[in-house]
Parts: sequence; structure tokens; C-alpha cells
Amino acid sequence: SGATRGPTPFSEVIGAKRGNRISGRIVRLYSRLALARAPLYIPPLLMTDENARLKRLKMRSWRRGFREADLILGPFADKYASGFSDADYVWFEALLDENDPDIYGWILERMSPPPDFDGPLMNKLRIVRDEAHKAIGNRGTANG
Repeated sequence: SGATRGPTPFSEVIGAKRGNRISGRIVRLYSRLALARAPLYIPPLLMTDENARLKRLKMRSWRRGFREADLILGPFADKYASGFSDADYVWFEALLDENDPDIYGWILERMSPPPDFDGPLMNKLRIVRDEAHKAIGNRGTANG
């Protein structure tokens, strides 16, 4: 029928109380953008593969679905992951692919980890575990 249902991009609309608007934005604030007819595609921010890998690793560490493991793996990734070598990344990514109860048992030393996961990074995980335990213990005291 030819009737429009609302403003189209960059079409001018006059509102009763708000003055001239362009697709919901006030003309006086955005007139340069509207007049320039900027391209609709804005390229994404450039992110290196290393930055993306680090962000993905940290997110997987904090959002495992097993809160006790999250509270150890997340701070560990925040503290150490930015300094990881490629071998460390591979090790930690492989660890994150394991089952949460197994990882948690290895960190708490209730079970011995497989030889592939036993080493200096597992020891650092246990240090983070001890730091978290001390922080929780200090909150439970009368002075903390």
C-alpha cells in the first residue's frame, strides 16, 4: 500500500516535544554523522590471535560451572596467563578440557594428577589455592 511503518535510517522525523530527529537520534547531536552518510559497516577492532586466546582462556577459567574450581582457576589465569609460553597455553587448555571434579581433586591433592599435568604449573595452581584459602580464612576471624 505504500505506507511506511516508521522512520527509515537517516530519514528526518519531527517529534511533538523532542524536535527534529533522525531515526531516533536528535539532529543537533548527530547531524554530521547523518549528513556524511557514514558506511553502515564498521570494521571490528583489531585483536591479535594471542589476545583472543588469552581472553578465551580467562573466560573458560572463570566460567566452568563448578564454582569451587572457578575460584581457583580464574585467579590463576588472571595472575599467570599473560606470561604463558606456547607450551604453557597448550598445557592449561588441555587441563581445562578435563572434567571439573578431576581438576579440583588434583588441585586439592585428593588425587594425584596424570604425569602430563603434574609439574610447575600445577604447583602454581596449588599456590593460588592456598592464597584463596588464606583470604577466606582471614574473613572468618574476629579481626578480619
